[in-house]
Amino acid sequence: MENKLKVGILGATGMVGQRFITLLENHPWFEVACVAASPRSAGKTYERAVSGRWKMNTPVPNAVKNLVVVDVNDIKHVSSSVDFVFSAVDMSKDEIRTIEEKYAISETPVVSNNSAHRWTPDVPMVVPEINPEHFAVIPSQRKRLGTKRGFVAVKPNCSIQSYAPVLTAWREFEPYEVVVTTYQAISGAGKTFKDWPEMEGNVIPYIGGEEEKSELEPLRLWGKVVDGKIEKADKPVITSQCIRVPVLNGHTAAVFVKFRKSPTKDQLIDRINSFHGLPQELDLPSAPKQFIRYMGEADRPQVRMDVDYENGMGISVGRLRRDTVYDWKFVGLSHNTVRGAAGGAILCAETLMAKGYIEKK
Repeated sequence: MENKLKVGILGATGMVGQRFITLLENHPWFEVACVAASPRSAGKTYERAVSGRWKMNTPVPNAVKNLVVVDVNDIKHVSSSVDFVFSAVDMSKDEIRTIEEKYAISETPVVSNNSAHRWTPDVPMVVPEINPEHFAVIPSQRKRLGTKRGFVAVKPNCSIQSYAPVLTAWREFEPYEVVVTTYQAISGAGKTFKDWPEMEGNVIPYIGGEEEKSELEPLRLWGKVVDGKIEKADKPVITSQCIRVPVLNGHTAAVFVKFRKSPTKDQLIDRINSFHGLPQELDLPSAPKQFIRYMGEADRPQVRMDVDYENGMGISVGRLRRDTVYDWKFVGLSHNTVRGAAGGAILCAETLMAKGYIEKK
């Protein structure tokens, strides 16, 4: 694509910001034109700002090494140099809500990885294969903010990516009660084993805020747009536990499901393998060719072997079998910083561009 859209990354020096940087290298539609972070990083080249704390397993891309980091609070400067921004800032929720809306009011669309706006009624929270129709609330949000092109859109929490798409593929069978335990990688906390050596050989049975997100955010994905706002669905009922495990990348979920209807195993597997959405129909640059795959081996999916399926944008499912208390149970795996964070946000931006919500200034 000629005349790529110019992108800014808010919170560019953190782990998710770094993942944005790596995933956007050579992107066919977008190019990183501005990197913004806290005042302590402002004024440094990006390479210097991340020196000693670069967490990716590939080098800092040459295209961004010499970009000078801008203070994320200098909204006028950032907005004047980009068509839209990705947000991965590390602030309090109130601060994030405020700064993201200020960027939107500056007529700069914001596609956010943060949780602050996930329950703002006129802010779409989208997995593009599941609920792209929720982008229809953007005109209402623009009216509230008094903008013509600015808005905020968000992606959901990384912890739900390994099971919410599967339950979506099975909605015709009416799942009504779900128990899920997620085993979550340390990169979900922005850490590596170098940063967090006490996680080696350790399990922590608590991740603040994750269980509420795991239980409620899927219901918002399955909700409806009513009068310019999103109303969450009321079923299925989901209860969860979220556990931090000594894995670098990859969230695994063990899930138990009750259905109103009585699907066969073949039907459930068929719906998994055939499930697709708008990104696949539009052949968007970051879209996996097959969003969800079923693996028949008894010991799959495994993080080491399967987390990078479809460049980290696909979901792997295995161990589907009948349960003695619930109807069916399965194990799901997703890449938490690709599909669950930066990659999911990039796919949202591609969808927004394809639908005409993001365009050049």
